[in-house]
Amino acid sequence: MTDSSPPVDEETESDPGAIPEADVETLHGSAVTCSNDQTVLHPSKDGYHDLVEALKDDGYGVCIDLCGADYLGNETRSLPLTILPERFELVTNLLDVHDSRRIRIRVQIAEADPSVTTITDLHPGAEAMEREAQDMFGLVFEGHPDPSPILLPDDWQGHPLRKDFSMGRIPVQFKAVDGR
Repeated sequence: MTDSSPPVDEETESDPGAIPEADVETLHGSAVTCSNDQTVLHPSKDGYHDLVEALKDDGYGVCIDLCGADYLGNETRSLPLTILPERFELVTNLLDVHDSRRIRIRVQIAEADPSVTTITDLHPGAEAMEREAQDMFGLVFEGHPDPSPILLPDDWQGHPLRKDFSMGRIPVQFKAVDGR
């Protein structure tokens, strides 16, 4: 299912001339890189659910982590040449407990349409993690069984981990104590 070319090392990804686009390794149709000796897959947003399903069939039966990231104003991340960077990234880590393998999935999600298909039908344990990513980053998981807030009050406005979220400030007031 994979090409015979070696994985792309993230240090060479930043050099557009280092690896021709045609030589990028793929797995289940997604670009493959390597980071800290871990395989990283870069599917399209539309191919995310199908990739997770294929990986589950390959033995990756546990979703151990799912989180969002906001790259507003930060252009330092490494991506394969075939992947266009977007403001948001969804990072999912899967585990194969039988063969002691891990795999990471990084999906680019546009600010204009921050939605992606839920994987709770494949990994029910991802339900709370998807709700957290929705609360903190505003990522919407289409088909999620319970998209209600999990960390924030129902009337909360905004997404606290977005880099453009205004935290608000309360000025510190100092008061003299006994003439000091």
